[in-house]
Amino acid sequence: MSESALNSSDAPDLVHLRLERPSEGVAMLVLDQPDLRNAMSDEMTASWVAAVDHLAHDPSVRVVVVTGEGRAFSSGGNLAWLASEPDAGVDELRSRMLPFYRAWLSIRKLEVPTIAAINGPAIGAGLCMALACDIRYAARGARMGVPFTKLGIHPGMAGTYLLPDAVGPAAARDLFLTGRLVDADEALGLGMVSRVMEPDSFREDVLAVAAEVAGTAPIAARFTKRALQLGHASIETALEWEALAQPVTLATADLLEGIAAAQEKRAPVFEGR
Repeated sequence: MSESALNSSDAPDLVHLRLERPSEGVAMLVLDQPDLRNAMSDEMTASWVAAVDHLAHDPSVRVVVVTGEGRAFSSGGNLAWLASEPDAGVDELRSRMLPFYRAWLSIRKLEVPTIAAINGPAIGAGLCMALACDIRYAARGARMGVPFTKLGIHPGMAGTYLLPDAVGPAAARDLFLTGRLVDADEALGLGMVSRVMEPDSFREDVLAVAAEVAGTAPIAARFTKRALQLGHASIETALEWEALAQPVTLATADLLEGIAAAQEKRAPVFEGR
């Protein structure tokens, strides 16, 4: 199926952001301002909100990939506006930053699995947005970090929640308080990313994984994402959730298709019902 056939006619108009449909069930958001290392401008932020909302209402989407155009994933928030507003007060700044954080973290509201394809530097808010995705892959050589204190500012975009959740509190303290950057291989060792891939074929390799995710049973995938995203206070609460969610999937036609496909040694064709 061609990419043009997969594009929805009611897709939103986007600025500094592209929405592509590289294969069936796969949507890809490409941050597209490479001359500014894909810094999160106001225009890109508005486009991001519109694109995420569009994908949330598209039942054909089974996985979303986020990546950057050019050599960077994202250099984070574009703070150039601060220089033009040196007298802005705390209340004014808070009223601007909180919607900005929530706009980019809206990726967490998607029910389908999300993959951050970190093709190059992911810095500050750019890394926090990647941390908000379910899965993170990095191209070898990509550098990541949260150097907020080196700029004289406190971390934002839920970084003090998302980074410890990914790498643990000790590593998060090291990264936040030193402001140092790590390369893809160290990020893999820390648990910040789950795979490192070669840069020459990075996007193609990530999209191949995304196609595999899109080929899984969508109801089961959404329930599994929700369980992992929410977490469980104890093993008993995990069992209580699973005792509800697993029977839901056991009652689907997709389960019968999965069993039949395994018996027939073929790829399953799940319809989400």
